[in-house]
Amino acid sequence: MTGSEENILEFNDVVKSYPGVMALSHVSLAFRKGEVHAIVGENGAGKSTLIKMTTGAVIPTSGSITIDGERFTRLSPAKAREKGVAVIYQEFNLVNELSIAENIFLGDPIALHGFINKKAMVKKSQEIFDMLGINVNVMSQVKDLTTGYKQLVEIAKAFTHDVKILIMDEPSASLTTNEVDTLFSIIHKLESKGVTVVYISHRLEEIFEISDRVSVLRDGHMIGTYPTASKTKDQLISLMVGRQFSEQFPDRSGSTEEEVVLRAEHLSGPKVKDASFTLRKGEILGFGGLVGAGRTETVQLICGINRLTGGKITYKGKDFVARDPLDAINKGIVMAPEDRKEQGLMLHMSVGENIAFPSYHVCSKLGFINFSRTNQIIRKYIESLSIKTPSQEQLVRNLSGGNQQKIVLAKWLARDPEVIILDEPTRGIDVAAKAEIYEIMVKLVESGKSVIMISSDMEELLGMSDRIVVFCEGKVTGELKKSEFSQESVLSLASVNNSTEKEHKYE
Repeated sequence: MTGSEENILEFNDVVKSYPGVMALSHVSLAFRKGEVHAIVGENGAGKSTLIKMTTGAVIPTSGSITIDGERFTRLSPAKAREKGVAVIYQEFNLVNELSIAENIFLGDPIALHGFINKKAMVKKSQEIFDMLGINVNVMSQVKDLTTGYKQLVEIAKAFTHDVKILIMDEPSASLTTNEVDTLFSIIHKLESKGVTVVYISHRLEEIFEISDRVSVLRDGHMIGTYPTASKTKDQLISLMVGRQFSEQFPDRSGSTEEEVVLRAEHLSGPKVKDASFTLRKGEILGFGGLVGAGRTETVQLICGINRLTGGKITYKGKDFVARDPLDAINKGIVMAPEDRKEQGLMLHMSVGENIAFPSYHVCSKLGFINFSRTNQIIRKYIESLSIKTPSQEQLVRNLSGGNQQKIVLAKWLARDPEVIILDEPTRGIDVAAKAEIYEIMVKLVESGKSVIMISSDMEELLGMSDRIVVFCEGKVTGELKKSEFSQESVLSLASVNNSTEKEHKYE
């Protein structure tokens, strides 16, 4: 066991209630100095509330928090920071028009004689990224980064001050295996220096690899704290959901058909150099590779989001080039993007409006919407996808990540597509919601639909794919059949153009 027996952070009989909701109910929990302590639980279990209390963003209704021997009944963000608390949230807090260095010091710039010292900020930012082992130009604008690199900027921001307690909320959600390895090496460095790392993740394999102890929350209650090595994955899931849990990946009945629905030959475009693959009817085709390998950019060429500059696409036996995303949608190709909140949903609108929006034109006549038909579609997909919402009038922003992801799927399934492209379909959702998304995917392909799944979660990629196409630096470097699946085979193809792992370039 790493870490001392001395506690650095304690929650003492903490309660947090909102009108009609008990977010945390008499939770007591202690974190030791220099340990990696994981917190797990389904969405809505109370993890986020616990984090926000530690940072001073949420005030307990009752109870107290002790940090490094000092007891508080309420914390301010400034006091939490003064006590050495830093947090890396799952949701980004970045300004796209600013550089990486400017984002790292946003709100707390390095100053010299009353003026912002940009040179010092660039130097310090570069030192942080060098320490993280990441090759990146800190003068690059954040808007030019992929989601994975934006997450790395968030991680780097936490290292600008002396940190005693570092809270990581789904820090690896956008990272591939190599980036996760880098993250874990940094965590081990911090652990050896006496920093306490509170690690929150839905990727349970990471919990077992990185943490010393694990605490389980369920419905706002503390279920228990255990040495991580004392539990199996199935035992941990059962503690989280309060019941026995079946296999993570659903069984598949039947086999993939040989009919090719979509064929890509030597595609090129923005960040894509040479991508060739086939998609068969009734299969889940996995896209593997490192962040920035060109997986998302390749499907964006198919969907008409980016312009195809070379190569050929054949769809249902005919040459195909989407003029724009609407053209692709009308021809039966839809895409659920990686960042559901920024690109997949209208958070300020209701569940019903989000589901129905892409289908309004088919529910309209002479310019008038047939609301009876629209409501039938909404009800159908709320029920068939088991979307947990008080009503279709509920604002999407108030739902859990898993239910938000189901709404992204629902709005496109209502268009009855042939090809469904899922970019990181289970990013940031809990194990129970993941299982439900997987069941939906299996039902889709068993009904004859075809799915392209881009995933940085190696376990998901291997567990859900019928075949895997691997990308590296904008090129397809290989294809794996089910019998050839392994983490090693995917990573070998993902780094085939690099002589050593250290030479991977981050765009």
